[in-house]
Amino acid sequence: MQQWDLSPFTVTPAASLLSRCVSAGAVSQDEIDSAFSEPGPVLSPHLQEAEEQIRKHKQLWEVQLQLELLKVDEQSADVAHAFHLSQKNEQLELLGNHLLAILREHTVLRQRLMRPLASTSLPVQAHMHPFVVDSVQLMMDFIECLEEKLRCTHSQTSAADCLALLDSSLALMLTLAAESETLFRRIQQWRSVSTSRPGPPEAQHLSPPTAGPSAS
Repeated sequence: MQQWDLSPFTVTPAASLLSRCVSAGAVSQDEIDSAFSEPGPVLSPHLQEAEEQIRKHKQLWEVQLQLELLKVDEQSADVAHAFHLSQKNEQLELLGNHLLAILREHTVLRQRLMRPLASTSLPVQAHMHPFVVDSVQLMMDFIECLEEKLRCTHSQTSAADCLALLDSSLALMLTLAAESETLFRRIQQWRSVSTSRPGPPEAQHLSPPTAGPSAS
């Protein structure tokens, strides 16, 4: 080939690199020709193996991602799966029925407690009997203390009346004392008169004392 025949053509960097690879023995000319002749050209089997490894790694990553998604689905199966949702709904229904039964019992117990104790008698367990006896004793003590406080309150309200009655009683007592003293003096005078008058003892004893001006 003459120099003037090569003048219209220029060597590209890719062609220069391929020529260096062929001269170094890294790749043969046949491999290059076959690579360019195939629909998906690959420069060497090493590149093809590398591409295959990359594709396998990609598939492995996809499988790992699907495995993680399956694990997440398994962990959240009670939320996402219909079977677990039905079981959860049944449990919730049982819990709701239990709460309704407790509410009914609470309502019935409240109605029983609101009734007067005279017409109903609630059953008391055996181990609670001593506490019931103590409660009754405390209730009786409280009632007695309350009655005493009420009596004290009523007596405080009638203190003025009591003082007035005491004053009237004192005045009556003084009057009776004065009358008793007057009667005692009259008896003393009668005795002195009867002892100084002469006469038979029978007449003296039988004659009643006469009330004179001095005795009145």
